[in-house]
Amino acid sequence: MQISDLTASIAADMAAVDTVIRARLTSEVPLINRIAEYIISAGGKRLRPVLLILVAGALGHKGPKAHELAAVVELIHTATLLHDDVVDESDLRRGRSTANAMFGNAASVLVGDFLYSRSFQMMVAAGNMRVMEVLSEATNVIAEGEVLQLMNIGDADVSEERYLRVIRYKTAKLFEAAGRLGAIVAGADEPTITRMAEFGMRLGTAFQLIDDVLDYAGTAEDTGKNVGDDLGEGKPTLPLIHVLANGSAAQQATAKSAITNPGGIEFSAVLEAIASTGALEYTRRVAVREAALAKRSLDGFAPSKHLETLIQLCTVAVERKG
Repeated sequence: MQISDLTASIAADMAAVDTVIRARLTSEVPLINRIAEYIISAGGKRLRPVLLILVAGALGHKGPKAHELAAVVELIHTATLLHDDVVDESDLRRGRSTANAMFGNAASVLVGDFLYSRSFQMMVAAGNMRVMEVLSEATNVIAEGEVLQLMNIGDADVSEERYLRVIRYKTAKLFEAAGRLGAIVAGADEPTITRMAEFGMRLGTAFQLIDDVLDYAGTAEDTGKNVGDDLGEGKPTLPLIHVLANGSAAQQATAKSAITNPGGIEFSAVLEAIASTGALEYTRRVAVREAALAKRSLDGFAPSKHLETLIQLCTVAVERKG
């Protein structure tokens, strides 16, 4: 089962979210319209707005307020992707050329800034200070995560704890915000809001860890990006960190070289070290643990189709191929 298979029950909601996104991205500057349309038409999983819509629905809310907030979350996510691809010098995402490869780095960075500023205009229009608090904090933490990741590049001494902190900041924080906002828009009490935020954070962590696995075990056709991208950028993700902590001296040397001297060692040698130490299996186990903790956050809520889909999402997130 794919993530897209789970969203049939909220197809109308997601269509409404897409309508909001397209309406809010209109600009008098033609290049902004071109790049924005290029990005949005690429599709993607829309997992963060899906999460917000499902949480709100599980708590009894349905309507345009959730659609607006889901669109804001997706715009923030898209802005981070634009900036990420420039920083990482990526040329492939979602199976086609990145915006920076098509339009240049300067245009991509500036349109990313436009998406951020437009999302904040939408937050103000929502007229809810709590919403602004959640999203302004999330964007700030995400930026911190980006800088933490940048500091880790080429550093073979990054621990599992340090790396998981990067994931919590850079990826899981917006999942957490989506879960929290879904509960806020539904008028939930504080314990419920906290539990849904925890669900989002754990799910986002599991999702990123599987991305780390797929960087070594996936295919460009399934993942929509080049296999080995993280390795080529000298990023010490969990599989390599596991080799450094558990491999033989030779395997540790291979992993260290892959991090400190990207491109200076054969990809096959890195794959062999990862396979021999069970690094991908270990990373999957950590992801499964996070998904299980996410599911536990949902205990005790009234059964519904939306709740069932949230539970299924935990399984699909760790079993996916792309």
